[in-house]
Amino acid sequence: MKTIKNISAETLMSFRDQLSGELIFPKDSTYNETRKVYNGMINKKPGLFAMCVSVADVIAAVNFGRENNVLIAIRGGGHNGGGLGLCDDGLVIDLSGIKFVRVDASNNTVSVGGGNLWREVDHATHPFGLAVPAGIISSTGVGGLTLGGGVGHLSRKYGLTIDNLLEAEMVLADGSFVTVNANCNTDLFWAIRGGGGNFGVVTSFKFQAHPVKTVIGGPTLWPIEQTEAVMKWYHQFLLNAPEELNGFITTMIIPGDPFPEHLHHKQFCGIVWCYTGKEKDFESIFKPVQDMKPVFEHVGEMPYPAIQSMFDDMMVPGMQWYWRADFFNELGPEISAQHLKYGSNIPTPLSQMHLYPISGAASRVGAEDTPWAYRDANYAGVIVGVDPDPKNAGKITKWCKAYWEALHPYSSGGAYSNFMMDEGQDRIKASFKHNYARLVKIKQLVDPNNLFKVNQNIKP
Repeated sequence: MKTIKNISAETLMSFRDQLSGELIFPKDSTYNETRKVYNGMINKKPGLFAMCVSVADVIAAVNFGRENNVLIAIRGGGHNGGGLGLCDDGLVIDLSGIKFVRVDASNNTVSVGGGNLWREVDHATHPFGLAVPAGIISSTGVGGLTLGGGVGHLSRKYGLTIDNLLEAEMVLADGSFVTVNANCNTDLFWAIRGGGGNFGVVTSFKFQAHPVKTVIGGPTLWPIEQTEAVMKWYHQFLLNAPEELNGFITTMIIPGDPFPEHLHHKQFCGIVWCYTGKEKDFESIFKPVQDMKPVFEHVGEMPYPAIQSMFDDMMVPGMQWYWRADFFNELGPEISAQHLKYGSNIPTPLSQMHLYPISGAASRVGAEDTPWAYRDANYAGVIVGVDPDPKNAGKITKWCKAYWEALHPYSSGGAYSNFMMDEGQDRIKASFKHNYARLVKIKQLVDPNNLFKVNQNIKP
């Protein structure tokens, strides 16, 4: 496979002439800024960025990469933990210039560009009293989150992001442009709802939005010593709670503001709630939470975009990140004991563990209806080592790996692909489970030479 350095100047200039967007080379003054992604631990050095602003740009970039046998990476929002939106020495097809959000209030749908961030979608849909299920950080890219599945505050009520994807437009490895939906290119439509960026470059998405204007949400905290009791209670409570109530559980340190000073730098077991039901019903639904006597509760009514961006100021781009993940069915004593152990020894103030519920609407989709194979798992778990200082990269990685290794024997065996680093083929197969073989067949049809391989790769 060629590097960009081995391609003639004439070929590169011909490529530049085909683009409306900019080409950025390592010698350019904007190169180092352009190659930054959300995870500051990633230090890849691409040979070329194609800053696409149109579908025509994407087609030209895909054709250039294929015809010149160059490694290609696709970057949307740049949030991927393993830095799989970049590649060393190859071509990065950057979609950040393909942005638009169009809301159709007649049928509550929203069309979104392949380079949009979720905060831009929330900004457009909120005035209409609508929301699309997404994650929990508003700077996340629409493309990466959607193609991997999409777990967040609305999962129990409205399902995963992929459960609300109605249509997509994409450029395939041969440079062709296709529309995929329930009636057109149906196998490909199935594959992109959880199969990641393996099948082409998605330039636009069309989602079903839902009536969500304000929510009641925020965190409750218990001392870390109560982790086992809280997890035992939480497992039974949430599975039986109305689907309008979502809450993800966490082990964490309170790093500082905006929390009260007496909580700073202490370890907690916390739950971050989001309720989308009728306000008059909330008090009775939430009473069992208050009966557990949290030492801190900051739960109240807010606009939906506010809860979507609640953690943005804590989790800013450019910090050191290391992720490990698994699915879990239970939170039994063996599991909660490990959460107590490692939650009591969090190495840096921003490092934490989350368990996102996959119950409710997310669990009612068939295990073969999308590539997401773990509809029967109750939780998508992720452990993240986070710190602004590169000197602490080793410390957070060691803690994260040890935490994961202690929990993994009790897991369901696979992980939510958006929470995975670059972990090898066995982990990818385990995460798609019985759906992997079908994904391979579709990959063989649309990308037989594996042009799109910088991802959680499904090998043709």
